[in-house]
Amino acid sequence: MEQLKLNYVMISIPPDYRPSEAETFMNPIQVEYFRNKLLQWRSELLRESDGTLVSLSEGGIVESDITDRASIEADRALELRTRDRARKLVIKIDQALSRIELGTYGYCEVTDEPIGVKRLEARPIATMSIEAQERHERMERVYRGD
Repeated sequence: MEQLKLNYVMISIPPDYRPSEAETFMNPIQVEYFRNKLLQWRSELLRESDGTLVSLSEGGIVESDITDRASIEADRALELRTRDRARKLVIKIDQALSRIELGTYGYCEVTDEPIGVKRLEARPIATMSIEAQERHERMERVYRGD
């Protein structure tokens, strides 16, 4: 059992715990479960990012063959785009952690209704319920002209 502190109260989370729809939504154990999940995800992204910085700082491209150089440059560009996506994801994770502190995590920012455990398991940074997200995407398509 892992002892965790949430609002100055120790919370015990069994190692095999998975939130379910049957329990009270965003009870202290669920909140701590998602906080831990977000912190672990953030830590993994930052660790991967550190690895990228090390590999990119190892020096310039010294390949004499133009095809090899182009391939290496393309790989580096792809890695940089991937790291940029990861950076944006870390920002969203930090925002989700802030919502946990504020007590608004797990609730739709549009409707204030619960987002749902299954959706949060699949996408812990979700800010909208599936219905609100679908409406949002439909409106984006209308205004984009798709």
